Amino acid sequence: MTELRAKTQENDARSAWLPESRTFSELDLALVDALQTAPRAPWTRIGRALGVDATTVARRWERLRDSGLAWITGYDAARTATVGYVEVRCRPRSAAAVSAAVARLPWVFGVEETDGAHDLFLSVVATDLPTLGRSVREAIGALPGVRAVRTRLGITQYGEGSDWRTRALEPADRAALGERGRHGRTTEYSTHMYDRPAPEDQALLAALAEDGRLGWTELAARTGVGEHAARRRLGRMLREGAVTIRCDLARPLAGLSAALVYRARVPHGELERTGAALARLEQVRLCASVSGPHNLLLGVWLPGLAAVAVFESHLADRFPALEIGDRAVVLNSPKRMGRLLDERGRAIGRIPFGLPGA
Repeated sequence: MTELRAKTQENDARSAWLPESRTFSELDLALVDALQTAPRAPWTRIGRALGVDATTVARRWERLRDSGLAWITGYDAARTATVGYVEVRCRPRSAAAVSAAVARLPWVFGVEETDGAHDLFLSVVATDLPTLGRSVREAIGALPGVRAVRTRLGITQYGEGSDWRTRALEPADRAALGERGRHGRTTEYSTHMYDRPAPEDQALLAALAEDGRLGWTELAARTGVGEHAARRRLGRMLREGAVTIRCDLARPLAGLSAALVYRARVPHGELERTGAALARLEQVRLCASVSGPHNLLLGVWLPGLAAVAVFESHLADRFPALEIGDRAVVLNSPKRMGRLLDERGRAIGRIPFGLPGA
């Protein structure tokens, strides 16, 4: 891993953003990178990419997972449901209680406490537009302490958390795990729920939401089908893009102490090209086109607030047509993709995914 760090630092463009870990070793970060690339790859293959034996990487992963430093989650792909991003303004001294209440809602899959004009930034999912609007109004807007809510609908997803990498592995090692570049998938969010998966597929999704690396024997037991059928079903769902499996980590403890949410505007004719290019930036965790006066939404992770000016200068140089309309700094992330997080970003619990009204 010392050699890995040395090689990485030879490339200034990459090393400028490589997190300096306070809890994760370089091998830990490389292991997370490998699992972000191939979340269900056998430990023997992961070990070869890292240059260590399978037993070592399996033991290290167990430590990271058990301490809440990293975890693997499976979830429905964006195209299968309606996604919204909700800004919540709270009354004085009510933000903490509102944050805790919305984090318990199974269809609110992300909660960010932010500075600026609103107190909370939520990522939500529903079966269709009417259900999303009604649920936001009745289950969030009516909470004690909520002053106002504003919803932006997700239209096109250019990149999300499953595309992000720690970049602790060399590109060749990542390619050996099956990486085909940063995916570059453009996904249209749905305005209605597609037909629900078969019960066995829903059981697979529920099991993978708890642990995306569950073995075939355990998956078969939970779904009530044989191992061969479980392999076949999950393989089909992955090929069809019906499920996403990703590896997450405790952001602040991995040296990425700053997270920001940007709302930006770009001319419509430049939207698709700009969105796809922004999604490939290594600092960007989320890039989506949304409804409202600002047609682009960005979620960004940086090594500290001092890096904000550098990042925004880079945006201005590379995307001259991009106009930043608002920047909110994330003060705390209590929930990410269904996982409850402590103030250091460690996973401490889970709210099973669920749709409003289900």
